[in-house]
Amino acid sequence: MIQHEIQLRPPGPGLHEFTAQVADLVAQSGVDTGLCHVFVRHTSASLLIQENADPSARRDLEEAFRRLAPRGDSWHTHTSEGPDDMPSHIRAALSSTSETIPVARGRLGLGTWQGLYLFEHRDRPGTRRILVTITGT
Repeated sequence: MIQHEIQLRPPGPGLHEFTAQVADLVAQSGVDTGLCHVFVRHTSASLLIQENADPSARRDLEEAFRRLAPRGDSWHTHTSEGPDDMPSHIRAALSSTSETIPVARGRLGLGTWQGLYLFEHRDRPGTRRILVTITGT
């Protein structure tokens, strides 16, 4: 088993692809067949596997989440960190904090148009820590 932490500094909200960094870790691991588990260590960001060919898919997904959890709703009480705080937690709850990807022939087993994304929900997120665990033979 190999474990590594990736640190990302997204410039702001949205989908930020980091497939290549995880693929490099898998290649370096020496694992031929197994699993790669990726976990974001934050409550206001999430992980997604999504289309990485057409940018309009990412834009539409980002817009859908903005509409599902808009900023500044009057019922939000958790606002100590700003108007994007509670919507970021809702968006993270609607998505996922982890993804598990098969490792096949020493590579990530993603489909042709799939990429791994940090889905940043805050306006000024700072450094995001992502734990990558690779297991197998």
